[in-house]
Amino acid sequence: MLLRVGVVSVVLLACAVPVAAQQAPDGEAVFKQSCATCHRDGQNQAPTREAMRQMTPEAILNALTLGRMLLQANGLSEAEQRAVSVFLAGRPFAPPSPPVVVNRCTASPPMRDPASAGGWNGWGNGIANTRFQPAASGRLTAADLPKLKLKWAFGYSIVTSARAQPIVAGGRLFVASENMEVHALDPKTGCTLWTYKATAGVRTALSAGPYKGATGTSGYAVYFGDSRANVYAVDANTGQLVWTRKVDEHRAAAITGAPTVHDGKVYVGVQGLNEEGQGGNAKYECCTFRGSLSALDANTGQVLWKTYTIDEPKPRAKNKNGVQQWGPAGGGIWAAPTVDPKRNMVYVATGNNYADPSQPTTDAVIAFDMNSGTRKWVNQLTPNDNWTLGCGPVNPDNPNCPEKLGPDFDFSASPSLVTVNNRDLLVLPQKSGMAYALDPDSEGQKVWEYRIGQGSGLGGQWGGAVDGQNAYFGVSDLLTKNPGGIRAVDLATGKPVWSVEPQQRLCDTSKPTCRASQGAAVSVIPGAVFSGSLDGGMRAYSTTDGSIIWSFDTNREFETVNGVKANGGGIEGPGPIVADGMLYFNSGYGGFVGNPGNVLLAFGID
Repeated sequence: MLLRVGVVSVVLLACAVPVAAQQAPDGEAVFKQSCATCHRDGQNQAPTREAMRQMTPEAILNALTLGRMLLQANGLSEAEQRAVSVFLAGRPFAPPSPPVVVNRCTASPPMRDPASAGGWNGWGNGIANTRFQPAASGRLTAADLPKLKLKWAFGYSIVTSARAQPIVAGGRLFVASENMEVHALDPKTGCTLWTYKATAGVRTALSAGPYKGATGTSGYAVYFGDSRANVYAVDANTGQLVWTRKVDEHRAAAITGAPTVHDGKVYVGVQGLNEEGQGGNAKYECCTFRGSLSALDANTGQVLWKTYTIDEPKPRAKNKNGVQQWGPAGGGIWAAPTVDPKRNMVYVATGNNYADPSQPTTDAVIAFDMNSGTRKWVNQLTPNDNWTLGCGPVNPDNPNCPEKLGPDFDFSASPSLVTVNNRDLLVLPQKSGMAYALDPDSEGQKVWEYRIGQGSGLGGQWGGAVDGQNAYFGVSDLLTKNPGGIRAVDLATGKPVWSVEPQQRLCDTSKPTCRASQGAAVSVIPGAVFSGSLDGGMRAYSTTDGSIIWSFDTNREFETVNGVKANGGGIEGPGPIVADGMLYFNSGYGGFVGNPGNVLLAFGID
């Protein structure tokens, strides 16, 4: 599901094979031996050398040691990792500099109940993942948007992508980054209340909720996951670790979707992109990762149950090098689980297979019993989607690869649970270019489907938004001739309400990563729907007719409140959030997919 290979942070999709240790490694030699299999110009969906030239050596090294490329770079020494980082960036590491003087808050009011008004909690603003903010909590409607002004900016250090959606809860703004840092900020000024350092890069949105400590104390925690499949609970007032739990031991396991917190439990899914990139590596035993959903105790992190999305892998065949190959594999969960207390269910959407045989639970929506983790029903929307990087369309004599390569049409969006005309629906888009409404009372039976785009194996469909009347979907279509655009669909019928084609690009069109795709998650407030684009623009469209009400071009450098040099770039993955009269969103999606950037922007009304 190389939706994320360009999408992956600074992603260097190295099909790493150890290079002979030497005193002064040659970065070009390391690249040719360990990385070029996947990064040959124009051969795969992996970022090219030209695309990686936009990155700093610090950002590339961060990806190799802490981020998405940890598994692929596992066979390289520290010296080789540094050498290849310098070679790819085309510049040396910057000399060490004094620690950045952080803009610390002078006052730290106690955290309020995250359920109180004025917040946006979790990926989709609540356990139903509707990505809708009513006027009472958002204090922002379509009529206010022309008055929006940039209030402050916050920079994420040593990264070229800003992929962790912030939240506002209990009067605090929480943000994270693939540089391992999690920050609590003042929502109005951006000053820093505390900073916590995880053990690996953080890409998930955060969720906040109550917890009880081992000594009987109580408080509120922020929950998030990292690129090594660790889940954390950190005290929201102090920034002190409450607990951490590794939910999957597979080397490729990582967490992208935000944990969803409800009634003392934390639900979290796991994906395995790092293994999906190993199809071209004849020395790798491909593939054994399988997606899973776990329920953890919010107070202690204890695993209450864990359910895999696909069957256990078994030996299949040996490749020409005599390396054992395995399958099935895949079925990763990329997005935040959706909780349905009324039916005692948790819903997730899954990704593609990595290895034969095909599984009926991939590219599907799955319902699990909330208390036991028992699988209750499955609706597979795209069967036989077996895809791995570095494989040809047909591979009859290469067990490293699926016999027939699929289209790579993962689900990367959370199902939105919404009620229309007294009927509940699960609504979500897919990389195939289709959007669906499913009936949770009829084992996920399809109610309607609507084609929002042509579909693309690269670039995500990270999330729609629903307001009780319409559903709204940005269009990625990254590999097509006409990417981008946004659609509004009648929730009850699936019929089109309006459709807007992609806008004139705001970025430098001479760059191959200047794209019009709008695969980032959208968000809706009364009268307006926000959609970010890989051209660096954030636009607000009228929910009535799709006309543009407000827009902002992020393609520049920003002065930040925390002293980190930061600029905007492509917008992909997480969507904007609205809370207490403010609009917040990230800009920057470096790699093969979009232009690099590392900034959080905060807007308010003058």
